[in-house]
Amino acid sequence: MAEVTLTIDGRQVTVPAGTTVLDAARSAGIFIPTLCHDPELTPWGGCRLCVVEIEGMRNLPASCVTTATNGMVVHTASPAVVEARKTIIELLLANHPEDCLTCGRNGDCRLQDYAYLYGVREAGFVGERHHYPLEEDNPFIIRDLNKCILCGKCVRACAEIQGKNVVDFAYRGFNTKITPAMDTSLSGSDCVFCGNCVAVCPVGALQEKGLRAAARTWEVKKVRTTCPYCGTGCTFDLNVKDGRVVGVTSCDGEVNGRALCVKGRFGYGFIHHPDRLTKPLIKRSGVFEEASWEEAINLVAEKLGSIKKEYGSAALGVLSSARCTNEENYLMSKFTRVVLGTNNIDHCARL
Repeated sequence: MAEVTLTIDGRQVTVPAGTTVLDAARSAGIFIPTLCHDPELTPWGGCRLCVVEIEGMRNLPASCVTTATNGMVVHTASPAVVEARKTIIELLLANHPEDCLTCGRNGDCRLQDYAYLYGVREAGFVGERHHYPLEEDNPFIIRDLNKCILCGKCVRACAEIQGKNVVDFAYRGFNTKITPAMDTSLSGSDCVFCGNCVAVCPVGALQEKGLRAAARTWEVKKVRTTCPYCGTGCTFDLNVKDGRVVGVTSCDGEVNGRALCVKGRFGYGFIHHPDRLTKPLIKRSGVFEEASWEEAINLVAEKLGSIKKEYGSAALGVLSSARCTNEENYLMSKFTRVVLGTNNIDHCARL
């Protein structure tokens, strides 16, 4: 493959031809801030925060959509670049709520991070602000358009990852907003609530409803696991607070990237549901009574053994559950085929 060599902040960097300046810089460990860029989505160049100075160019191009060329000399933190980034952040803050203390994304917000990095303490411009009503009429996602920075990542995620094209840009100028067709809410659209838009949102415009009501970002411990609902094998992080699972967030899974379906992202309510059985029950005289695990396992073993002896293995069948781990389902499959001697096993996720 053809390669090009360019100079970034005084360092020579060699990358495959066609690589953007942003990716070239990142391959060399050089930091360039971004808001609208995502490696899993089509480059857009809308937020302009990734601007750099390239010798011979009159303006400051967006590095995420500028292709690296041989001999190019790039400055990622020149005075002109830093000043431009500060101005962009000030413009964003001019129409952004200053409620970081109570925002669910506090501590996990790129706009907050960059304002701190570049020393922007307040909006440098005063003018009209949006006052959109908070959209929380669905059980999964809170949408606060007052915090939307119009980076377009949710639009591209919906179109390119989920293939639904539910949301897009509407109106013009200061009134531009991201919304479903006919400016309705997500609950009134064809949204399947996969939450992939939430996973890519860099600010607090889109948040997981249950998770943000239960914990702050720094209060949770993230435990990586595999989704048990189907055979795809998606990876995600369980967000655990005080020993309880309070939410699910995306990670960079090898199979799924950050994409999840509605069950994988929001179908965790059964874990601590009050109706969930925590002790074995044995029916005696038509009434379920609590029993010890030893007593229950011995009874099940006795019944399965007697049925197999009298009617054969084909008389037995097992239904496994998506609410168990993959490891537990694997053991159930082994138990059914090896111990019980039958292939009569199915899984509730297929129904």
